[in-house]
Amino acid sequence: MSNVDRVFAGSIPQLYDRLLVPLIFQPYAKDLAARVHLLRPSSVLEIAAGTGAVTRQLARELATDARIVATDLNQAMLDQAGAVGTSRPVEWRQADAMQLPFPGETFDVVVCQFGAMFFPDRAKAFSEARRVLRPGGHCIFNVWDRIEENEFADVVTRALEELFPNDPPRFLARTPHGYHDRSVIDRDLRGGGFGEPAAFTTVTARSRAESARIPAIAYCEGTPLRSEIEQRSSSGLQRATDAAAEALTARFGSGAVDGKIQAHVVSVRR
Repeated sequence: MSNVDRVFAGSIPQLYDRLLVPLIFQPYAKDLAARVHLLRPSSVLEIAAGTGAVTRQLARELATDARIVATDLNQAMLDQAGAVGTSRPVEWRQADAMQLPFPGETFDVVVCQFGAMFFPDRAKAFSEARRVLRPGGHCIFNVWDRIEENEFADVVTRALEELFPNDPPRFLARTPHGYHDRSVIDRDLRGGGFGEPAAFTTVTARSRAESARIPAIAYCEGTPLRSEIEQRSSSGLQRATDAAAEALTARFGSGAVDGKIQAHVVSVRR
């Protein structure tokens, strides 16, 4: 994984929250929060919270006396999350999943939405999640399925392959959609010290937008794919966004667009 894959800065947090959250993250945020709610936790740690899509759902669904701590490596993402706010107070904290700043056996649940793919050492991150869980606590996270099962991301990636044939930007396939193999995830969880088998559930949803231009901007300008495009051409971002929009329009039509998205939810007990 390139270091640029983990950089969410500049205008990315705002575009991410305004476009990507409703486009692809919101259905899975509701799903994760509902799963956490069923466990009736008194304390929850969210890692890689991003701009707070899951955090906002947890604040709505969990008991009012349940402690919610939301962390992310990127302070710019937390700043955006804090600006949007939650329905009740939560604790926002900048933290590295590789080295969580909390005592052992502190939380009933550790939850993470689409963050495990970005961890440089996933076994280490899982070991940290296990360390801060109380005995019997649960680690629940989701990861995107392979890019071919996620139509908008796949179309955008293929459009950029045509635009940059000699060195195509592969961020979406490499990182967000690059950690879907269950055997690899199981191996990393065991490497992190989890002894019980993990439960996997595949969740399919729909991604909808008023026009193809919205997912084109969301992916090309609201993710680290932006930096990868700009590395190839200082003036290429607009061309890339246009090419993605044209490809999405050709596939899904000139009006409102509707595409499949698919992810795996993983739950394992300490």
